[in-house]
Amino acid sequence: MSTDQKFLLIRNYDLFSHITDEEYEELNLVHHFIEAEKGEYVYFDSAWNNKLYFLKGGTIKIGHIDEEGKEVIKEILREGEVFGQFSLERNNLNGEFAQAYKSDVSLCAFNIDDFEKLLRRKPEIAFHFSKQVGQKLHRFQNRLVNLLNKDVKTRLVNFLLMLAKEEGESNDGDAYNIQNFLTHEDIAQLIGSSRQTVTTMLNELEAFGLVSVSRQIIKVPSVKNLQNSLTVV
Repeated sequence: MSTDQKFLLIRNYDLFSHITDEEYEELNLVHHFIEAEKGEYVYFDSAWNNKLYFLKGGTIKIGHIDEEGKEVIKEILREGEVFGQFSLERNNLNGEFAQAYKSDVSLCAFNIDDFEKLLRRKPEIAFHFSKQVGQKLHRFQNRLVNLLNKDVKTRLVNFLLMLAKEEGESNDGDAYNIQNFLTHEDIAQLIGSSRQTVTTMLNELEAFGLVSVSRQIIKVPSVKNLQNSLTVV
């Protein structure tokens, strides 16, 4: 990748969109780009991987392997997300992996020490980064609260509502189109259910006209109606 391509890549990232050419030259000294092929691990069970990653292109799967050797998905991230040591802590990724999922990915990576120095020198970048981390933690909190629901239908509907708000496009604030980057197995793991149950529930929601699911698009004709479906006995 040429220097000009790298410059455009990082400039297009919201956090660094306002930097000058001179600031980029300074930034270029403390970060590096990573390109990983589909299925390749960015890191795997690495407690000492003290890096922060910005996802510029592709999809990343974050997960861990449980005691039975089964893969458990924690998050599926898309372009614009941050992962790794995003809390700027150190040595706390033990057991976690990050894998290029469904396509090749491009990343911008910083060592934690270098990134902390950058934040101290650049208050504007620090401000935007703190907002991004706050939004990420808010999403974590919402998903955790959703997992506390005993009813699988409630967990699934709430997940779809969150997905519409976070990833969907809407012209009227009620009907949403969401680019479908998740399999039924992905959704099942993210809401603590099984693939078979998720498939059955999605088919029921489709039968009532509350969602329409294809390989490319998830359509929610009305988030109000989808939300109200939880109150129907």
